[in-house]
Amino acid sequence: MKFLSLFFLLTLGYTPLAVAQKIDTSAHRVKTDLAIPFKRIGTIQPRSTTDIKSSNWIIGLETLDRDMTDYEQYKQYLVPLGIKRLRMQAGWAKTEKVKGQYDWAWLDKIINDATDRGLEPWLETSYGNPIYPGGGGINLSAGIPTSPQALAAWDRWVEALVTRYKGKVKDWEVWNEPNFGDNEINKPEEVADLNIRTAEIIKRIQPQARISGLSMGHIDLKWADTFFKRIHEKGKMHLFDNMTYHDYVYNPDSNYDRVADLRRVLDKYAPDVKLRQGENGSPSFSGGGRGALGDYDWTELSQAKWNTRRMLGDLGHDIESSILGIIDMNYAVMGGGPIQRLNVKGLIESDSTKRAVRPKIVYYAMQNVASVFDDQLVRIKDLQDTHNLNAKTGPNEVKYNKGTDRSLAVYGYEHKETKKQVFTLWVDENIPTNSNQTRTINFSVVNGNFDKPVFVDVITGGVYEIPDNQIVRKENAITFRNLPVYDAPVLIADQSVLKIKKL
Repeated sequence: MKFLSLFFLLTLGYTPLAVAQKIDTSAHRVKTDLAIPFKRIGTIQPRSTTDIKSSNWIIGLETLDRDMTDYEQYKQYLVPLGIKRLRMQAGWAKTEKVKGQYDWAWLDKIINDATDRGLEPWLETSYGNPIYPGGGGINLSAGIPTSPQALAAWDRWVEALVTRYKGKVKDWEVWNEPNFGDNEINKPEEVADLNIRTAEIIKRIQPQARISGLSMGHIDLKWADTFFKRIHEKGKMHLFDNMTYHDYVYNPDSNYDRVADLRRVLDKYAPDVKLRQGENGSPSFSGGGRGALGDYDWTELSQAKWNTRRMLGDLGHDIESSILGIIDMNYAVMGGGPIQRLNVKGLIESDSTKRAVRPKIVYYAMQNVASVFDDQLVRIKDLQDTHNLNAKTGPNEVKYNKGTDRSLAVYGYEHKETKKQVFTLWVDENIPTNSNQTRTINFSVVNGNFDKPVFVDVITGGVYEIPDNQIVRKENAITFRNLPVYDAPVLIADQSVLKIKKL
């Protein structure tokens, strides 16, 4: 009987390893020492991608082109995460190992499986291919193709790639982090030219394609200005849906002024082209040689705080948000690159064999974000902090008072149909800590729309009643007294906008 059961599972595409890798769906799947003095009534119910039409989120499947991860190990974790869009590199060098011969088998398997699951690949045409002189490199800090022979081969590669996958891929990106480490290999004018020639090929074959340009490794305003200016002067900005940046900073809330500066630079040339945060994430433990942000005392808890703050901070600025990545990446297989060891920014723990070990805390925390914040919630624009709750306020004007002079990130949303509201709050002063110590505030909303407000901890997904004696309604203002806040997102939400697994 055991043999027949195993045979049945194998015929459905499962392996013993896949069967063993369970995603915890229990109400207490994440346990921390956070003390909430309210009655817990349930836990955020994760929603699969099949239940979500669209959202702000993208999950990174980077480095498959360099065999640093194994798609087969983690594919079953994608749909339950609740994020539809997948960022990945197509891998020219992996596909064309002999000049003029493309072996698509590895990429076919991934694209076909992902789209069969209802997922939406965002596919990057890079990196280069050393079989051609001047063909560029295949890793971070690598040079772009530069020789006439290599550029002609690049054109053929892009044409073949888009022709093959145009029925399954709508989102494209050109190159990854051309300015990585302030390298002087890739001049912004040359990278702009590569973006243009690549985008023209994509649009010729797939006119409705959405194309991402720039993919800046860190925000360098001078570099970006030169890049944008070159594309603008050539009259080619219409080719691009968005320009992407990667903003690895220790405090995920500390750099939105810099992002605003980048937006102003882009506005000089293309105010209708969007900005997209194209790659970001936090490690789950510290260590040199593991990539960005490695030299801080990270844990799985502070990683989950960082990722959820970055996701919800981006959402609060109307910026699409991509998180690196689904699983830890074994950069050691490459050798010689700027990252030498296991890059532990994954939502899933892995090891040197690329085995998927288990979901980390951050996997479940991001499930909670994806479950709540889909396209049915709309940001309340022009939300203002008011010091006078009795000041005259228009009937459609929503204001808040955070009840503290300490720095607090506050964003508000309302449901498209019911207009019921959700507010996100967190202490944003510092790098996420490994402590869950809270402080209490009295948080007020003018023109708040709550029938049954509840309190939610995003990290654990815990949903709590707010006691009636801590809710004060006066005219058009509602005040929530003695609410605990800390350096991870919490929500004040009308219960109707949440999917809750009750205790």
